[in-house]
Amino acid sequence: MGGAKCPTPPQRAGAGEPALLRVGPGRGSRLATLSPAPGPGPQHGLAELARALAVGLRLRAAVLRLCAAPEYSLYTRTWLGYLFYRQQLRRARNRYPKGHSKTQPRLFNGVKVLPIPVLSDNYSYLIIDTQAGLAVAVDPSDPRAVQATIEKERVNLVAILCTHKHWDHSGGNRDLSRRHRDCRVYGSPQDGIPYLTHPLCHQDVVSVGRLQIRALATPGHTQGHLVYLLDGEPYKGPSCLFSGDLLFLSGCGRTFEGTAETMLSSLDTVLDLGDDTLLWPGEVPLLPSSSPKLCLCPSTLGEERTYNPFLRTHCLALQEALGPGPGPTSDDGCSRAQLLEELRRLKDMHKSK
Repeated sequence: MGGAKCPTPPQRAGAGEPALLRVGPGRGSRLATLSPAPGPGPQHGLAELARALAVGLRLRAAVLRLCAAPEYSLYTRTWLGYLFYRQQLRRARNRYPKGHSKTQPRLFNGVKVLPIPVLSDNYSYLIIDTQAGLAVAVDPSDPRAVQATIEKERVNLVAILCTHKHWDHSGGNRDLSRRHRDCRVYGSPQDGIPYLTHPLCHQDVVSVGRLQIRALATPGHTQGHLVYLLDGEPYKGPSCLFSGDLLFLSGCGRTFEGTAETMLSSLDTVLDLGDDTLLWPGEVPLLPSSSPKLCLCPSTLGEERTYNPFLRTHCLALQEALGPGPGPTSDDGCSRAQLLEELRRLKDMHKSK
């Protein structure tokens, strides 16, 4: 098991986040006040339009710089982000009292994986060793929903695995760890995860009963983002990847605390896993025509390789469609990173109807 001082994986930079809900002087705790510069009275015509556009562009650039910095603070580590998360939680509970979608558990020779719908489109997971009656929660953002599942399954929660610090993945750590006194909270020490008790490093293994879960460092979405690989060998079933906000079904997470090269390296880490590995992401697209909506997970990494564009930056056809690049056998990571960045830009521009 790793300690608080972990070897830094490639392309990972920066130190840990400041203390929980810290506001005031110190790293990562500054709140930017954005306001247009004072000027003369209203002007007409093109000059007024140009000035308004300039102010808007400066505001947008300032917000983007704040959100892209390794220690950005608006949502991640301040009271403002926490209040926003609580508002999201209240709205989701009111709108979806039984969860936003219908899910199906998977049972593999005494190991059970239960997706738990939380917020508006997120998923937490409960991994259970059914013989020992022990459970591990992954990204428990809504402690009430996770606790209800724990009570329904009549199991003992002994560990929480956090992929990263964002409130929609870590918001339930406090309540659940206080309710279950023997529960340990695992995650990266580089990510400022609330109520972290057991820091993990790349390739560290968490053992709970027959569950053997390996942490893999995948920075990019946040600097300390981890994914968790449940080894299928002990229970003679498929391995399961809990990917947080790194990899989604047909998509991937945004790069908030890194570069396109960082994100590409993390996605390549996942590509090294077997095709039959089940993918359980932190967010899942829902089938809109169904009532109630149906959860589409899990996918497999083999399936994602065939149609997820963010895992196909090596493909010549995609390179030709979106920009110049090397052939499919080239190892030019810079060009693949540029293609990944363009895919992310197009994805962000798209609005579902």
